[in-house]
Amino acid sequence: LPTAENYKKMVDRALEGYFRLPESNPMHGFAEAARYSLLAGGKRVRAMLVLEFCRISGGRPEDALDVACGVEMLHAYSLIHDDLPCMDNDDLRRGKPTNHIVYGECVATLAGDVLQAEAFRSVLHAGVSESARLRCARLLADAVGMDGMCGGQYLDMIGEGKTLSADELDEINLRKTGALLAASCAM
Repeated sequence: LPTAENYKKMVDRALEGYFRLPESNPMHGFAEAARYSLLAGGKRVRAMLVLEFCRISGGRPEDALDVACGVEMLHAYSLIHDDLPCMDNDDLRRGKPTNHIVYGECVATLAGDVLQAEAFRSVLHAGVSESARLRCARLLADAVGMDGMCGGQYLDMIGEGKTLSADELDEINLRKTGALLAASCAM
Protein backbone atom coordinates (compact mmCIF):
# COMPACT_ATOMS: atom_id res chain seq x y z
CA LEU A 1 0.00 0.00 0.00
CA PRO A 2 1.21 3.53 -0.75
CA THR A 3 2.32 5.59 2.21
CA ALA A 4 1.85 9.30 2.81
CA GLU A 5 5.57 9.75 2.24
CA ASN A 6 5.38 7.95 -1.11
CA TYR A 7 2.47 10.12 -2.17
CA LYS A 8 4.31 13.26 -1.10
CA LYS A 9 7.37 12.24 -3.12
CA MET A 10 5.19 11.51 -6.16
CA VAL A 11 3.56 14.92 -5.93
CA ASP A 12 6.79 16.81 -5.27
CA ARG A 13 8.44 15.14 -8.29
CA ALA A 14 5.48 15.96 -10.50
CA LEU A 15 5.33 19.59 -9.31
CA GLU A 16 9.01 20.00 -10.22
CA GLY A 17 7.98 19.67 -13.85
CA TYR A 18 5.67 22.66 -13.84
CA PHE A 19 6.68 26.22 -14.77
CA ARG A 20 10.13 25.21 -16.05
CA LEU A 21 11.30 27.74 -18.59
CA PRO A 22 14.80 28.52 -19.84
CA GLU A 23 16.33 31.79 -18.68
CA SER A 24 16.19 33.02 -22.27
CA ASN A 25 12.38 32.87 -22.20
CA PRO A 26 10.85 36.28 -21.38
CA MET A 27 8.42 34.52 -19.00
CA HIS A 28 11.23 32.89 -17.01
CA GLY A 29 10.97 35.34 -14.08
CA PHE A 30 7.18 34.92 -13.98
CA ALA A 31 7.53 31.13 -13.96
CA GLU A 32 10.15 31.35 -11.20
CA ALA A 33 7.77 33.39 -9.05
CA ALA A 34 5.09 30.70 -9.44
CA ARG A 35 7.61 27.92 -8.74
CA TYR A 36 8.89 29.73 -5.66
CA SER A 37 5.61 29.26 -3.83
CA LEU A 38 4.55 26.01 -5.50
CA LEU A 39 7.78 24.29 -4.47
CA ALA A 40 8.13 25.93 -1.05
CA GLY A 41 7.32 22.69 0.72
CA GLY A 42 4.37 21.79 2.82
CA LYS A 43 2.75 18.53 3.77
CA ARG A 44 0.81 18.10 0.47
CA VAL A 45 -2.21 16.89 2.45
CA ARG A 46 -4.71 17.92 -0.22
CA ALA A 47 -2.79 16.15 -2.97
CA MET A 48 -2.42 13.04 -0.84
CA LEU A 49 -6.18 13.02 -0.26
CA VAL A 50 -6.78 13.11 -4.01
CA LEU A 51 -4.42 10.19 -4.59
CA GLU A 52 -5.62 8.04 -1.69
CA PHE A 53 -9.31 8.57 -2.41
CA CYS A 54 -8.57 7.65 -6.03
CA ARG A 55 -6.88 4.44 -4.87
CA ILE A 56 -9.60 3.38 -2.44
CA SER A 57 -12.20 4.05 -5.14
CA GLY A 58 -10.48 1.55 -7.42
CA GLY A 59 -8.39 3.95 -9.49
CA ARG A 60 -4.67 4.24 -10.01
CA PRO A 61 -3.17 7.16 -8.05
CA GLU A 62 -0.71 7.79 -10.91
CA ASP A 63 -3.66 8.63 -13.17
CA ALA A 64 -4.88 11.27 -10.71
CA LEU A 65 -1.47 12.90 -10.23
CA ASP A 66 -2.31 15.90 -12.44
CA VAL A 67 -5.49 16.42 -10.41
CA ALA A 68 -3.44 16.30 -7.20
CA CYS A 69 -0.96 18.80 -8.65
CA GLY A 70 -3.82 21.09 -9.65
CA VAL A 71 -5.07 21.09 -6.06
CA GLU A 72 -1.57 21.98 -4.84
CA MET A 73 -1.34 24.82 -7.37
CA LEU A 74 -4.63 26.17 -6.13
CA HIS A 75 -3.46 25.92 -2.54
CA ALA A 76 -0.21 27.74 -3.40
CA TYR A 77 -2.18 30.49 -5.15
CA SER A 78 -4.29 30.98 -2.04
CA LEU A 79 -1.20 31.28 0.17
CA ILE A 80 0.41 33.88 -2.11
CA HIS A 81 -2.73 36.00 -2.10
CA ASP A 82 -3.29 35.50 1.64
CA ASP A 83 0.22 36.86 2.34
CA LEU A 84 -0.18 40.01 0.20
CA PRO A 85 -0.03 43.44 1.88
CA CYS A 86 -3.73 44.00 1.15
CA MET A 87 -4.62 40.77 2.99
CA ASP A 88 -2.55 39.47 5.92
CA ASN A 89 0.65 41.32 4.95
CA ASP A 90 2.92 38.47 5.99
CA ASP A 91 6.68 38.65 5.42
CA LEU A 92 7.39 34.96 6.04
CA ARG A 93 5.77 31.70 4.99
CA ARG A 94 7.26 28.42 6.24
CA GLY A 95 10.31 30.35 7.45
CA LYS A 96 11.05 31.88 4.04
CA PRO A 97 10.27 35.35 2.67
CA THR A 98 6.80 35.44 1.13
CA ASN A 99 6.37 35.70 -2.61
CA HIS A 100 5.65 39.44 -2.60
CA ILE A 101 8.76 40.13 -0.51
CA VAL A 102 10.93 38.27 -3.05
CA TYR A 103 9.23 39.24 -6.32
CA GLY A 104 7.20 42.34 -5.50
CA GLU A 105 3.47 42.71 -5.01
CA CYS A 106 2.52 42.88 -8.69
CA VAL A 107 4.46 39.77 -9.73
CA ALA A 108 3.27 37.88 -6.65
CA THR A 109 -0.35 38.70 -7.48
CA LEU A 110 0.17 37.48 -11.04
CA ALA A 111 1.99 34.37 -9.81
CA GLY A 112 -1.04 33.53 -7.70
CA ASP A 113 -3.33 34.19 -10.65
CA VAL A 114 -1.33 31.93 -12.98
CA LEU A 115 -1.25 29.16 -10.39
CA GLN A 116 -5.04 29.32 -10.18
CA ALA A 117 -5.44 29.16 -13.97
CA GLU A 118 -2.84 26.41 -14.40
CA ALA A 119 -4.50 24.40 -11.62
CA PHE A 120 -7.54 24.02 -13.85
CA ARG A 121 -5.37 23.23 -16.88
CA SER A 122 -3.66 20.48 -14.90
CA VAL A 123 -6.98 18.99 -13.80
CA LEU A 124 -8.43 19.20 -17.30
CA HIS A 125 -5.41 17.37 -18.76
CA ALA A 126 -5.32 14.60 -16.14
CA GLY A 127 -5.02 10.97 -17.20
CA VAL A 128 -8.59 10.10 -16.27
CA SER A 129 -11.77 9.99 -18.33
CA GLU A 130 -13.18 13.19 -19.76
CA SER A 131 -16.21 12.97 -17.50
CA ALA A 132 -13.93 12.56 -14.45
CA ARG A 133 -11.82 15.56 -15.52
CA LEU A 134 -14.92 17.73 -15.92
CA ARG A 135 -16.32 16.60 -12.57
CA CYS A 136 -12.99 17.36 -10.88
CA ALA A 137 -12.81 20.80 -12.47
CA ARG A 138 -16.35 21.57 -11.30
CA LEU A 139 -15.58 20.36 -7.77
CA LEU A 140 -12.43 22.48 -7.70
CA ALA A 141 -14.26 25.57 -8.95
CA ASP A 142 -16.96 25.10 -6.32
CA ALA A 143 -14.31 24.71 -3.61
CA VAL A 144 -12.55 27.96 -4.43
CA GLY A 145 -15.34 30.27 -5.52
CA MET A 146 -17.68 32.45 -3.53
CA ASP A 147 -19.05 29.49 -1.58
CA GLY A 148 -15.54 28.14 -0.94
CA MET A 149 -12.04 29.42 -0.31
CA CYS A 150 -12.45 32.91 -1.79
CA GLY A 151 -15.67 33.41 0.14
CA GLY A 152 -13.93 32.26 3.31
CA GLN A 153 -11.08 34.69 2.70
CA TYR A 154 -13.61 37.49 2.24
CA LEU A 155 -15.38 36.61 5.49
CA ASP A 156 -12.02 36.42 7.25
CA MET A 157 -11.03 39.82 5.89
CA ILE A 158 -14.27 41.61 6.86
CA GLY A 159 -14.17 39.95 10.28
CA GLU A 160 -10.70 41.26 11.05
CA GLY A 161 -10.60 43.25 14.28
CA LYS A 162 -14.06 42.04 15.30
CA THR A 163 -15.04 39.51 17.91
CA LEU A 164 -16.49 36.62 15.94
CA SER A 165 -18.82 33.96 17.26
CA ALA A 166 -17.92 30.28 17.10
CA ASP A 167 -20.42 29.88 14.24
CA GLU A 168 -18.81 32.74 12.30
CA LEU A 169 -15.34 31.22 12.80
CA ASP A 170 -16.64 27.82 11.72
CA GLU A 171 -18.12 29.38 8.56
CA ILE A 172 -14.77 30.99 7.70
CA ASN A 173 -12.84 27.76 8.33
CA LEU A 174 -15.32 25.59 6.45
CA ARG A 175 -14.95 27.81 3.40
CA LYS A 176 -11.32 28.90 3.63
CA THR A 177 -9.80 25.52 4.52
CA GLY A 178 -12.51 22.87 4.62
CA ALA A 179 -13.90 23.34 1.11
CA LEU A 180 -10.63 22.49 -0.63
CA LEU A 181 -9.99 19.55 1.70
CA ALA A 182 -13.46 18.15 0.99
CA ALA A 183 -13.06 18.71 -2.75
CA SER A 184 -9.71 16.90 -2.67
CA CYS A 185 -11.47 13.82 -1.31
CA ALA A 186 -14.35 14.04 -3.78
CA MET A 187 -12.09 14.65 -6.77
